[in-house]
Amino acid sequence: MSGIGVRLRQERERLGLSQKTFGEIGGVEANAQGKYENGDRAPKADYLSRVAGRGVDVLFVLTGSPTPTLIDNLSHVEEKVLISYRVLQKEDQDAIRRLTTTLAELSAPHPVKERREPEEVDPVKD
Repeated sequence: MSGIGVRLRQERERLGLSQKTFGEIGGVEANAQGKYENGDRAPKADYLSRVAGRGVDVLFVLTGSPTPTLIDNLSHVEEKVLISYRVLQKEDQDAIRRLTTTLAELSAPHPVKERREPEEVDPVKD
């Protein structure tokens, strides 16, 4: 259960919310939220449904794998940006990620933190 609790805390922190506020969104008290995050209790489906409505990636919380973005859900502009991004060198991709993260943080009503994904191993460097 601790994996779910850790990932739930990561999502709460990514959204920039306190345990009290996050618990209120999920319909539980702050102490229950703390127990979820410590792995002492398992969140129920209605709680997960409510926090999902506020931007929590519930698939990530439950499995550790982020919800994939379906290519069918991308607009034409988003698709063009993605195609352009994929042809860039790694250093340029890193710069684009930093830029878009900073812009998102500046424009969001609450601070948005990027969820850290496992680093890819570069066979050329290793």
